Amino acid sequence: MKNLRNLLENIEYRLVNGSLETEVKDVVYDSRKVSPGSLFVCIQGANVDGHDFIRQVIMAGAKVLVVQKETELPKDADVTLIQTSDTRYALAFISAAYFDHPAKQMKIIGITGTKGKTTTTYLVKSILEQAGRKVGLIGTIEVIIGDTHIHADNTTPESYLIQQYFRQMADAGCDTVVMEVSSQGLMLHRTQGFVFDFGIFTNIEPDHIGPNEHKDFADYLHCKGLLFQQCRVGIVNKDDVHWEAVTKDHTCTLETYGIESDADLRAVDYQLISGGGKLGVSFAVTGLVDFSVEVAAPGKFSVYNALTAIAICRHFDVPKEAVRQAFLQAKVKGRIEPVNVSDAFTLMIDYAHNAMALESLLSTLKEYRPHRLVCLFGCGGNRSKLRRYEMGEVSGRLADLTIITSDNPRFEEPQAIIEDIKAGIGKTDGKYIEICDRKEAIAYAIAHGEPGDIIVLAGKGHEDYQEIKGVKYPMDERDLIRDILAGR
Repeated sequence: MKNLRNLLENIEYRLVNGSLETEVKDVVYDSRKVSPGSLFVCIQGANVDGHDFIRQVIMAGAKVLVVQKETELPKDADVTLIQTSDTRYALAFISAAYFDHPAKQMKIIGITGTKGKTTTTYLVKSILEQAGRKVGLIGTIEVIIGDTHIHADNTTPESYLIQQYFRQMADAGCDTVVMEVSSQGLMLHRTQGFVFDFGIFTNIEPDHIGPNEHKDFADYLHCKGLLFQQCRVGIVNKDDVHWEAVTKDHTCTLETYGIESDADLRAVDYQLISGGGKLGVSFAVTGLVDFSVEVAAPGKFSVYNALTAIAICRHFDVPKEAVRQAFLQAKVKGRIEPVNVSDAFTLMIDYAHNAMALESLLSTLKEYRPHRLVCLFGCGGNRSKLRRYEMGEVSGRLADLTIITSDNPRFEEPQAIIEDIKAGIGKTDGKYIEICDRKEAIAYAIAHGEPGDIIVLAGKGHEDYQEIKGVKYPMDERDLIRDILAGR
């Protein structure tokens, strides 16, 4: 049990009814999970408003309500009513207090940016663990606590879940946490209630703009910048043209890194590495530290990801050899992930599922001058048709062969989606074939791989399902590839 007064100690509020000495059994923001003795926080969401369930949660036994609207309680309701200006903000601080402020027991690293967050979190985890630290991870793919892997629903979970994970990590002996911080997470106060030791900005491009997200690019930019009002040390990519706008209201100390600029930490002598069906890069680091590394992932964006990780990990006094080993061993599921199929050609899985990401990926792979660049992809159903036209056009322009297949058709017919993709490819001279069944399409790509080819399976990445007519069926491309190779 927790004392209500202690849970509210870091927020401004008004006691409307009841007593601050109320004992709280648990903190809940989903009305379906209320039990006797709960504190219920009324969150006003995009589709559901927690204030609409007040009578229901009182009947279920809630003892405390935290609201942001004027609220009239049912007569004879034996509850304490707390009013505050923003219940999402309040939830973050209440949750931190409920779990006894676990972030104070660990070093917390938060990484924000349009691209590179996921890969960089895994690189940082790998490097720090090479140096003997125990690292928890919160991100787009999963939450990692020791040997436990928890599927992630959001890049940055709700504040209560973050604090719950922090508590579990601290109790499991973690001394460090590295997490992805989305603009949505910052906008919705999910990362309030604690201070990041390190806040990192990788890059920003127009994304997540629309209903229930950001009203425009300026809002997106502003929300990314909130991280630098919530951290002690800010580390930013100086090559990004928006870095000064993102950090203009910062309250932290700032460090910079980059390739093109006069940053505090720089990558120089960047070179491509290929052979034996594998692709990578090498470069030297200069400025705040000086040494050379190889990374077992292709392209300039891999240099940026690695440089970001070095900029963070230098604060932990990691030996240079531990950094080198981590870069050779780290693999991120679904992010330019190599799959060993043949020494004659390269096959990779990547999450690129929009035109911007696909163009970046294919342009990077073309730098390795493959015999052929083969791109296999589909598009999700019940999403913008424009994405299909754009991805078709990008692949038609950059790939030597496009294999159009199915992704997550949802409630649309897969063939209808394929026709839209073909309309985009039709604007180019690109060669393509269509194979609707994804396993058959992958089997075709492998069977027809030629020496020197680079084959990329785009769009699914870390996903291990295919969504059809409201049902998520198990489908992991790694499993498909194993089945295909076993059946040769």
